[in-house]
Amino acid sequence: MKTINHWIGGKPVEGVSGNFGPVYNPATGAQEKQVAFASADEVDAAVRAAKEAFASWGTSSLAKRTSVLFKYRELVDAHREEIARLITAEHGKVHSDALGEVARGLEIIELACGIPEKLKGELSTQVSTRVDVAAIRQSLGVVAGITPFNFPAMVPMWMFPLAIACGNTFVLKPSEKVPSAAFKLAELAAEAGLPDGVLNIVNGDKVAVDAILEHPDIAAVSFVGSTPIAKYIHTTGTANGKRVQALGGAKNHMLVLPDADLDLAADSAINAAYGSAGERCMAISVVVAVGETADPLIGKIKERADKLRIGPGDDPASEMGPLITKVHRDKVASYVTGAAAQGADVVIDGTGYTVEGYEDGHWLGISLLDHVTPEMDAYRDEIFGPVLSVVRVATYDEAIALMNGSPWGNGTAIFTRDGGAARRFQLEVEAGMVGVNVPIPVPVGYHSFGGWKDSLFGDHHIYGNDGVHFYTRGKVVTTRWPDPSDGGINLGFPSNH
Repeated sequence: MKTINHWIGGKPVEGVSGNFGPVYNPATGAQEKQVAFASADEVDAAVRAAKEAFASWGTSSLAKRTSVLFKYRELVDAHREEIARLITAEHGKVHSDALGEVARGLEIIELACGIPEKLKGELSTQVSTRVDVAAIRQSLGVVAGITPFNFPAMVPMWMFPLAIACGNTFVLKPSEKVPSAAFKLAELAAEAGLPDGVLNIVNGDKVAVDAILEHPDIAAVSFVGSTPIAKYIHTTGTANGKRVQALGGAKNHMLVLPDADLDLAADSAINAAYGSAGERCMAISVVVAVGETADPLIGKIKERADKLRIGPGDDPASEMGPLITKVHRDKVASYVTGAAAQGADVVIDGTGYTVEGYEDGHWLGISLLDHVTPEMDAYRDEIFGPVLSVVRVATYDEAIALMNGSPWGNGTAIFTRDGGAARRFQLEVEAGMVGVNVPIPVPVGYHSFGGWKDSLFGDHHIYGNDGVHFYTRGKVVTTRWPDPSDGGINLGFPSNH
């Protein structure tokens, strides 16, 4: 059985802890690989390699960094099919979705290629007689990232390209469920000419996570995952003196007003709720239907849902793949049966779904729940699967109160033809990312990604300008070069004259 090991100091390093985790093919349910779990000593080895590399990489020219990143962008683009196949084999998502993930990651590499523009700094001349003040940004040192299973390539690329472009070195701990894509990204970085030790990968579980959070030589940690773990990452990391950005979970609402284009809204609800089997933090999990909108909208969603093809991710005919593990599949299914017991109408029941020839896969059909109320578990919890709930409200004001009452504030969307209503919504809704007739408002690479409330812990969103600020720290330099005619002693308080 193939073993996925670590990447330390520019080369593969065999795990020595003796602990391994299974890597499954979700479509078949079979374990096809194993991944080595790092001990605290192995994490320390990766940090030492990164610290040694920082001595030269941190002082390298912007021209050198960008030359590597431009080459890296070419290589990732050339290998996007291979990376997508690795994602599909371990995550289960369909190939087109995996390709889209790689494309969104490439956006951040492209942003990193433009790092000279982002690090220009500021200069004020003659603030006092022959005195100039410059504001510059400098790298932090060794930084780390801990990434989730649902985007094995994209989320790591949200982190390390920008971090290393800013002059840092990086230790990545990818999800142990989907380790191969990150390992391939490290191999391509070495091929692009990234010096040994600038990018390191340690696989593992909580032992590796805690070693990262407690290591004195790691200056900052980026994290994407569930809210409970994000809270733990932020609390533990900051307690150990680190800068932390921890992106948590979500319960994203899609508000549909009576004047909306219901065909567009139904298409969008299908795409946003069931794409990637609902295993994404920007999935729409609640449709809030205002007035008489619910019945016709549900009819259109059901009509489209009945035509969706669920199957192995490597089958071009498949539109949705399996869930990541059997345990997670069963947990998601329990919300559907639980909602029925709590009084919701199960319009579509995806539990018990199987695919012929792949009966042992982690399959779950799509589910659609109507008459869901805020007291139900299906509404209160982040399900992270192909389950869409419909909540009926009478007015816009009732809808906005419902949505703002959620503990999460990641992304949201409104569907309407009324520009005034849309403008009011984008100002009133308590969420970090808002879509107007756009169901999944994930920002492009040069804007930052992140939510509000329990969807983000820390002061910085990820990538974009916030990402540059997170991976650097500011310094202000005040300079005076005396004129040869200057002289004398003045003990008075300096004045700006």
